[in-house]
Amino acid sequence: MIDTFPAPELATSQWFNTPVPLSLASLRGRPVFLHTFQLLCPGCVAQAIPQVRRIEQVFAGSDLQIIGLHTVFEHHAAMTPVTVQAFLHEYRLTSPVAVDLAEEGMDIPVTMRRYGLQGTPSSVLIGRDGVILHQAFGVEDDIAVGARIAMAIAASLHDRLDGTPDATACSHDRCATSASTASAQ
Repeated sequence: MIDTFPAPELATSQWFNTPVPLSLASLRGRPVFLHTFQLLCPGCVAQAIPQVRRIEQVFAGSDLQIIGLHTVFEHHAAMTPVTVQAFLHEYRLTSPVAVDLAEEGMDIPVTMRRYGLQGTPSSVLIGRDGVILHQAFGVEDDIAVGARIAMAIAASLHDRLDGTPDATACSHDRCATSASTASAQ
């Protein structure tokens, strides 16, 4: 059996690209792809942000909610809200983006600590039931990310909430449906 963990709520200080702040509780019933980044992170700029733009395009017609989280754990003074807004415009990110809540005297922001993130870029895929399906540090292959997202979109909330096993399972960079698992036995 795969361990499941509910996704901690986001702790944010500001939102961009959305008229109202979002919460994971209000998104229950929809899959969520949460990606974390910093403006001055080379891996974020060169790899993660372009991947997120591809995810925005490919899954635009689905109910996937993409959320960016600007989580700053270094160079705090250089990454102001004005700078974040300019960055989002320049890189054409259209999905909602929040600024991770910084607490005085703490180097690591609140949401980053809640999720135990190792750095940026990181991503978290949250199922319709609010449970973390996958969490990664760094940029994963587009095909693997796309497959996980597609399975999260296809998963039925009813099946997950009534205790029936999910029709798909992903682990160790492999994803299988319950039908393929049964036929292999």
